[in-house]
Amino acid sequence: MKVRPTLRLRLTLVYGALFFLAGLTLLGVTYFLFNQQLNRSFESRYAAEPGKTKNLIFIEKGGVELRGQDAINWLRQQEEELRGVAITSLLSQGAIALVVVGGAAVGLGWVVAGRVLAPLHLVTATARKIAAAPMAERGLHERIALQGPADEVKDLADTFDTMVERLDHSFDGQRRFVANASHELRTPLTLNRALVELAMHRRTASSDVKELGESLLEINTRHERLISGLLLLARSEQEIAERSPVDLADVVTHVIAHTERDAADAKVSVYEVSAQAPTTGDALLLERLVHNLVENGIRYNLDDGTGWVRVVSRTVSEGRVEVEVSNTGPSVPPYDVPLLFKPFHRLGTERTVTGTSAGLGLSIVRSVAVAHGGDIRAWPRDGGGLVVVAALPRARD
Repeated sequence: MKVRPTLRLRLTLVYGALFFLAGLTLLGVTYFLFNQQLNRSFESRYAAEPGKTKNLIFIEKGGVELRGQDAINWLRQQEEELRGVAITSLLSQGAIALVVVGGAAVGLGWVVAGRVLAPLHLVTATARKIAAAPMAERGLHERIALQGPADEVKDLADTFDTMVERLDHSFDGQRRFVANASHELRTPLTLNRALVELAMHRRTASSDVKELGESLLEINTRHERLISGLLLLARSEQEIAERSPVDLADVVTHVIAHTERDAADAKVSVYEVSAQAPTTGDALLLERLVHNLVENGIRYNLDDGTGWVRVVSRTVSEGRVEVEVSNTGPSVPPYDVPLLFKPFHRLGTERTVTGTSAGLGLSIVRSVAVAHGGDIRAWPRDGGGLVVVAALPRARD
């Protein structure tokens, strides 16, 4: 995997490169002006005024007197040496100063780039919190709320906050609509059931009327289960405000006792391996979580009398407890496992919504687990069937 430099590093490199380019330009201009000034200064020594000469120069060198042009040549030699020393000193010390100040400028550029990009890091951190939420709508309450001058970065942060707020309102309105619509539909369904049962139990009711009534009651039951599932799904997607101690081992025992008849009718054996698994939360929702897992394990199983469901509750660490439900049954492709937790999803012909299934079982399981601060894992079992593990926070003593 190719590692790309960060924006902060790239900005720092740009700042440093611009500074060194400006420093080299300044050093070159200084060298040019210094050299030009030396030339003017030296030449002015020997330039004679109009009508005059400058050849009356006497220099004693090692006991030898130099006059005229010889003295001028000797002075020119000394001046060239002085020029070389001065230019060398200028370039060397200027280069050292450029490197030192340039290093300081790069460090300052790194600090300044970090300060400039800090608001963008805040935007990124908030976006990651929303993306890391177990369910998308759970993280939409996060806001950047950037403070500072009204510049382009603040405009970006405010626009991001506005977008997230609108999404939050949209998801919240969707949940309220599902809950309200499901609640309102319960009344007509109850009335329909009462009218159908009244017509079926009349003394004058014919066999055709009774047969039609049974079909209508079956359809009505399916709709009631669907609406109840929608209501439970909407409720389970809310935060759990009030929590009470719950031992998942007791929940497992209770659920297995209540599903014993269903297991017998389906010719499926249910095995319980329960150990203490203390947690906190809504007892009814946790019971629904385990009930849905066991019910699915019984429903989607082998029909030849050899099928089984194994339910385990355990404490896996100081901070986590688990309920594991595994079963025999048809093979499930690994890439289809995540789709099983979506509402109304059907996997093949064996996962069709019937009068006893609304297609919301595993969706409710996932929502309940997430609402309690847990998660759900699932994978195909070798030989067919599925293994589903619901992990929840352990209750503190």
